[in-house]
Amino acid sequence: MEKKDKLYYGGEAIMYLNLDNPIAERKTKTVYKDADKTIKLFIENYSKSNILNEALNQARVEEGTDLNVPKLLEVSKIDNRWAIVSEHIEGTPLNKLMEEHPEKEDEYLNLFVDIQLEVLSHKVSLLNKIKEKFKRKINELEDINDNVRYELLQRLDGMKDHDKLCHGDFNPSNIIIKDDGSHYIIDWSHVTAGNASADCAKSFLLFSMEGKKDLADKYLNLFSEKSQIKMSNIQRWIPIVAAAQKSKCSPEENEFLNNWIDVLDYE
Repeated sequence: MEKKDKLYYGGEAIMYLNLDNPIAERKTKTVYKDADKTIKLFIENYSKSNILNEALNQARVEEGTDLNVPKLLEVSKIDNRWAIVSEHIEGTPLNKLMEEHPEKEDEYLNLFVDIQLEVLSHKVSLLNKIKEKFKRKINELEDINDNVRYELLQRLDGMKDHDKLCHGDFNPSNIIIKDDGSHYIIDWSHVTAGNASADCAKSFLLFSMEGKKDLADKYLNLFSEKSQIKMSNIQRWIPIVAAAQKSKCSPEENEFLNNWIDVLDYE
């Protein structure tokens, strides 16, 4: 028999959620599929403000753009754990397509960059600013010395203030390709308003952290070419983004990111 969790409002049951079909597991949450719904169920004591901020960000992108974004359906609690319920998008993640069809890597990478540029062409009001977010994260780091922190913050302060829609975790696993060829962009928990070069630097690091150095380099060159953004502008963001990423990485990833932070004069 399927396990159902009943949610209540004013004493009335309003939604049943089936938690029998987990489709992904992360450090802070498990993701379930329930028919036409996707349920992100977070660990106990996960920050309420982070939950509400993620839901708010998703709603702002959904309402403020014409991008294909899953509809936010519900923010609830199940057994003292917060849950975000969204429309489920049936399809194949782009990273899986890239793994299954290596002969189409260039085609899929072109599609990936085109979708990222489509996202970056939008502006959404009231989102957090990327420079403010990175400044906060760098100031919170405990395992870098004051000189490195100062250099990172100085470089960050000198970056241009843009207000492009930056996904913040743009990687092929967050692109769902439907059977009809259309695409949806999922997981907007890290979205900010800011500089396109910073969003590219984050994607470059995500490829690199997966051990896909050649693909990371190919992506960086392709993004620079298609966006007409100078490579040096993107590269100057990499140490900053690496430092900000340290706040939620594993010990192995931490060592990798430290190597990028050390290259403050990387051009």
